[in-house]
Amino acid sequence: MASEIGVSVPVLRFLLCFVATIPVSFTHRFVPSPFGKHLYAALSGAFLSYLSFGFSSNLHFLVPMLLGYLTMVLFRPYCGILTFLLGFGYLIGCHVYYMSGDAWKEGGIDATGALMVLTLKVISCSMSYNDGLLKEEELREAQKKNRLIELPSFIEYVGYCLCCGSHFAGPVFEIKDYLEWTERKGIWAPTEKGPTPSAFGATIQALLQAAICMALYLYLIPQYNISGLNGPAYQEWGFWKRLSYQYMSGLTARWKYYFIWSISEAAVLISGLGFSGWSDASPTKPKWDRAKNVDILGVEFAKSSVQLPLVWNIQVSTWLRHYVYDRLVQKGKKPGFFQLLATQTTSAVWHGLYPGYIIFFVQSALMIAGSRVLYRWQQAIPSNMAMVKNLLVFISFAYTIVVLNYSAVGFMVLTLQETLALYGSVYYIGTIVPIVLILLGNVIKPAKPSRSKARKEQ
Repeated sequence: MASEIGVSVPVLRFLLCFVATIPVSFTHRFVPSPFGKHLYAALSGAFLSYLSFGFSSNLHFLVPMLLGYLTMVLFRPYCGILTFLLGFGYLIGCHVYYMSGDAWKEGGIDATGALMVLTLKVISCSMSYNDGLLKEEELREAQKKNRLIELPSFIEYVGYCLCCGSHFAGPVFEIKDYLEWTERKGIWAPTEKGPTPSAFGATIQALLQAAICMALYLYLIPQYNISGLNGPAYQEWGFWKRLSYQYMSGLTARWKYYFIWSISEAAVLISGLGFSGWSDASPTKPKWDRAKNVDILGVEFAKSSVQLPLVWNIQVSTWLRHYVYDRLVQKGKKPGFFQLLATQTTSAVWHGLYPGYIIFFVQSALMIAGSRVLYRWQQAIPSNMAMVKNLLVFISFAYTIVVLNYSAVGFMVLTLQETLALYGSVYYIGTIVPIVLILLGNVIKPAKPSRSKARKEQ
């Protein structure tokens, strides 16, 4: 079967188990009692991991899970930072030992990707438990919402970590949400609006999206791939054709991620965990944002690079904001380039220690910083110069497309030599332009747009 569809046996085994998370998650609805649900979530996740990656995968998963739980039991005042360091330390060790990026490039797979998601869940649990010791006035809104006052039981903790195979590809969610969903509390409790709404419509939509994404990926990948970037024909092309091929290669690679995230979204939706409340509109409609990991149109037609973390790998971006970016900002001070670079570097290390990953996320920090300069200039244009403002909007859109897909080349090829060679083939345009914009932003500082007194008071 694997040879018929052109993938390796390990990848086919993973795909079958990954798709199986949908019926497994649906069955969770019918398991009686909270304890039974936690046990089912833990055992089903461990069993799917065994079928997909082998017995050793669960041993790997057990290491950060046990380390995180022990720090919460023994060192609560420091459990957040300890789990962060231990979790990332073990993940980095696995990245170095398995060098899974090489396997992914060649169509292979191992448990490292699932370990990446699991690491974030373990860290968020410990940090939320750590936040439970702090005074409420010292916490940000996200910390107040997610903090844990009491230690979860071990079966609750393992059920959260492995929940029905959700650690395969995400999305990352908070343990407090998991506990309330399992116990039918919070937004999952029956209200005057009735019980939790049906998720079937949203699930079918996610599955249709997955089918379209896979079809587009299979259609495009024979034409735009890593081999083409390294082929002799690419070297003979001019600047514009090379740049356009880089764009198409990045676009093609993204459809694979869109497919994976659409399947994982369907699994979380069908379980009911994807429900995120009711809209304020009249009549009210259910919202299903908790499982959403990507806004495809938002990525492909982003008007600004600043919007990308809000629409790409959404739940991981949210995790990085809550557990890295916000916590590096000192009280009473505004975040700057340091917080942005530190967050992007954390994301790079989380993906693996390949030079291509590091370069991509440093590039993304430069891209976002340059985009902020364009946004400031755009905001400074008076309303009676609509044409100039619209021109800046288009420039920001074109800038995002070019720099994003230029940067993505490093994420795809991974090696330092290939990354620099492909960047150099288009004269490092995606590196030079953001740096020039940042430098110009320090010279050309438009006046801040005036705000009404009412706005200031608000």
